[in-house]
Amino acid sequence: MTKVALFEEATSPGETAFRAVTAHNQAVGRTAGEALDALTSQLPREEGDSLIIVRNLGPDRFFTAEQRQRLEQLMAEWRSARDAGNSLRPDEQSELEHLIDAELRAATERAAELLRELT
Repeated sequence: MTKVALFEEATSPGETAFRAVTAHNQAVGRTAGEALDALTSQLPREEGDSLIIVRNLGPDRFFTAEQRQRLEQLMAEWRSARDAGNSLRPDEQSELEHLIDAELRAATERAAELLRELT
C-alpha cells in the first residue's frame, strides 16, 4: 500500500497549492486533486492501494505564526513594488528570500516527520 500525505501550502497571501508526498515521490498542484493526480502518474501501476492523509496549513514548530505573518507582509510589499515597476529594498528582499527558504525547509521537515510517523 502506498501512503500519501497531502499538505496545503501557502504560496502567497490568498493563494494556496497542495503537495502530495510518498516515500519516494512528490507532486504539487493548484488543488488537492491535481496534486494527487500528478503524484499518481509517477507511481508504478502495481501500487494500486493508497492511504492519503490531509494536513491543514497553520503555524507549527517548523514555521511559526510570526514567520507566516512576516512572509505574507513581505509578499504583499513585493507584489506592490513589482506592479509599480520597482523592487524591494535589499534588506527586505534578503529577508523575503530567507523566509521562503525557511518555509521550504519547514515543508520538507513536516513531510519527513509524517513519513516517520507512517513507517
